[in-house]
Amino acid sequence: MRSIRPLLAATGLVAALTLTATACGPEEDSAAAKPSATDGAADKGPAAGLPGDLADALEKHGVDPEKWKDGGWKNWDRDGWLRKAEDFVNPVIDGLWKPDRMATAEEPAKTMTAGDLSAGQDVSDPVPAPVQAKPEKLPYHRHAAPVGKVFFDSPKGSMVCSGTVVKDPKNPGKSNLVWTAGHCVHAGAGGGWYRNIIFVPSYNDQGKNAAQLRTAQPQEVAPYGSYWADWAAASGEWISGGGPTGGAGAPYDYAVLHVKPQNGTKSLEETVGNALPVSFDAPEIQQISGMGAWGYPAGPPYDGLLMHQCVDRPGRLSIAPGTPTMYRIGCTMTGGSSGGGWFVAGPDGKSMLVSNTSIGPVTSGWLAGPRLGEDARRTFATMSDKFAGQ
Repeated sequence: MRSIRPLLAATGLVAALTLTATACGPEEDSAAAKPSATDGAADKGPAAGLPGDLADALEKHGVDPEKWKDGGWKNWDRDGWLRKAEDFVNPVIDGLWKPDRMATAEEPAKTMTAGDLSAGQDVSDPVPAPVQAKPEKLPYHRHAAPVGKVFFDSPKGSMVCSGTVVKDPKNPGKSNLVWTAGHCVHAGAGGGWYRNIIFVPSYNDQGKNAAQLRTAQPQEVAPYGSYWADWAAASGEWISGGGPTGGAGAPYDYAVLHVKPQNGTKSLEETVGNALPVSFDAPEIQQISGMGAWGYPAGPPYDGLLMHQCVDRPGRLSIAPGTPTMYRIGCTMTGGSSGGGWFVAGPDGKSMLVSNTSIGPVTSGWLAGPRLGEDARRTFATMSDKFAGQ
């Protein structure tokens, strides 16, 4: 067992945030380190290799399951784009997310101008000073194993966000849940569910550059493998009100993924070696002296290959009257860090997730994330209950 390593240190701030190091790192457990031959594929079914329930779900919405895996998923016709919470489908397509495709995925930046924010400025705190994002220590599996990248396909092409393995109350020690942003799984009011969603914990574990990744071994790119989401839950407010720059849905811009364990054996939490608890009762903003955000920024000047983190004292950001205020911290991370977890120290001194990156300004000097309240608690509980004991 490796010792617990601090994930965060900030001069002048309470810096008790830590993530437990992986109990069994990739180089020590080859079964956990290497992606399976099928890359997490589901049991084969009668239609195009899809399980029967997925094939039925596609057919229900007029989608031909025989054509889906052959490229039919690229049809983003508005009438056929599945929008409702219960419409989520994400059939596994073997070999789709190869390392080169991951490396070229773009960031779904949610940038806002001063005009976008003017409606709520009366209750917002002053704009924080920029905090320079710092690269996470290598290898990632020793310092921030639960943090990873969320890849998905949208009408604009292959996209990337960040995410965090979180604890599942109904499956203690065996969680398959990933916390991310709502805009990383659903387009909001203007569209529907994104497709081919996967999660890769500790992506690019050794911090290789683009040239090195082209010849890297699969376990160096995805040390714990790639996990296909078999269900997703986003807030109703995001689905109905989310927009290109966050919109009125920004204070509700969170989502939970349930991923399919590879080979149907060890859970994601067991494989990675840790998961973060989610808190829906974080202290008031003025009581938090240190909050840290983790993610893989992909917009310039970053390239999405390296994990970074920022630490700052949070303030309030109001998007519009009548909507909850959001957390805001100084941070230079850009798009691609969306969905990455925000952590504070809990009563026991250990890290707990209290938000995720949602929006930032065009100038990339700060980030904002939703405050997780009762709606977030219900969204999370619905997902945990759905997979209780599985």
